[in-house]
Amino acid sequence: MKSKLEYIWLDGYKPTQSLRSKTQVREDFDGTLEECPMWAFDGSSTEQASGDDSDCLLKPVAIYPDPDRASAYLVMTEVLNADGTPHESNGRATIEDDDEDFWFGFEQEYFLWDVKTNAPPGFPKNGYPGPQGPYYCSVGARNAHGRDCVEDHLDLCLEAGVNVEGINAEVAAGQWEFQVFAKGAKQAGDETWMARYLLERTAERYGLAIDWEPKPLGKELDWNGSGMHANFSNGPMRDSGDESIFTKICEAFSKNIERHISVYGANNDQRLTGLHETQSIDQFSYGVSDRGASIRIPIGTVEDGWKGRLEDRRTASNADPYKVAAAIIKTTKEGLA
Repeated sequence: MKSKLEYIWLDGYKPTQSLRSKTQVREDFDGTLEECPMWAFDGSSTEQASGDDSDCLLKPVAIYPDPDRASAYLVMTEVLNADGTPHESNGRATIEDDDEDFWFGFEQEYFLWDVKTNAPPGFPKNGYPGPQGPYYCSVGARNAHGRDCVEDHLDLCLEAGVNVEGINAEVAAGQWEFQVFAKGAKQAGDETWMARYLLERTAERYGLAIDWEPKPLGKELDWNGSGMHANFSNGPMRDSGDESIFTKICEAFSKNIERHISVYGANNDQRLTGLHETQSIDQFSYGVSDRGASIRIPIGTVEDGWKGRLEDRRTASNADPYKVAAAIIKTTKEGLA
């Protein structure tokens, strides 16, 4: 029996990488990661190599059944140079310290984008829908736009074993969110990128693209941007019941603004303006239940006796979750050292 293996990777485009994929047909494939061979691709076509030395390698790192194709699998890979070293575009390789002690929950916001009208669904031609307010967690054709695509995506993620924990319509028309949870930075990144890939592919059937930009409708307009709020915890945060641990971590984040903003997504200055539930990009704040802060301390963490998580709200929708997780681990450990 023959199987289709869809190898998925991130290209070298700057400042924001895109997903790429290609199919390999294998005979008598047993469905395990160990049976997925290394593969090569033309890096000169993805901004990852020059034409006179174009081979890059794809190293399989995670595998999922592909419920959208017969006898098929989804293979997440990371890009290596021809000599086997990590390519400069390889965000997964920036995770130097990874174990299951760090848990991550990424709240991935995005806009559906109608390629015919060049606007989100729900936007009239050459105009705008009614102001924000009725679209968040909405129901009904006047306010919820693109639900069929979003529901198909959720089903495919769950069938593939990607740990999506929820979806909802977001504040702007045509804007949605899904949430991914995983233990360990690399797994969190793998699952988030796989969910993004499945969303891109699902949307194709509806004539929709996915806009991952943090402020696709323009900074000057009164529409929310898109983030990828990063919820995180480690053992001491979950178990100690000590408020000072959270204070130390937040203070460490306040001293490392550039480390985080540099990997929190391109054009994030358009979104982090101090408006629309954000703090300004050049300022830092934290507070309990404060959605206008850089880091929100969830009320549940306080009510559970200072046991729980933190939410970094600065992360843009187009950020690389691998790089985000790596920076969070580094700063958190420094704060508790």
